[in-house]
Amino acid sequence: MEALSISAYVDINAPLVERCRLNDRQAQAEIYRRYAKAMFNAALRITGDYAEAEDVLQESFLSAFRELSSYKGDSAFGAWLKRIIVNKSINCLRQRRLALVPLGEQHHEEPADTAGPSHEDEADNHYRADVLRRCIQDLPDGYRVVLSLYLLEGYDHLEIAGILGITESTSKSQYSRARVRLRELAAQRGLG
Repeated sequence: MEALSISAYVDINAPLVERCRLNDRQAQAEIYRRYAKAMFNAALRITGDYAEAEDVLQESFLSAFRELSSYKGDSAFGAWLKRIIVNKSINCLRQRRLALVPLGEQHHEEPADTAGPSHEDEADNHYRADVLRRCIQDLPDGYRVVLSLYLLEGYDHLEIAGILGITESTSKSQYSRARVRLRELAAQRGLG
């Protein structure tokens, strides 16, 4: 029986990151090329605004390159960069005076979907995904931010509470209300 070996986490981008620490412009351009699209999409999901997401993306990369000394390599570079993107996106919303939808606002709960997976063609699936993306962007800021952070970015409610400066129960409530409102918007646009 072979002995199990435990190895430390190794980021495949470590050599590139080291070159970035030395202000190597080619390395910075390569890091940008590798991560820009995914990071822009994360910023767009949170801000809901294309121009603001572009600004957040640029500011985040500049900040990341300036503060590269704080990256210790104990997690993936992409995860470290994503935290910067998320924080700058949240700050962008705060500057826009992010107001979470009041807890007293009520929406009618719809029953959970019980239908199994459908076998629709690729074009129809693409259309449905596009409509759903637009529905998410049309959510009020508070709903969209919590939904995006939880469902799309993988944060838990305790982490979201810390990021937004709200309680964990408020995060859960906002998420629940966001899902209901998202279903309503989707139904209005023919998705069911």
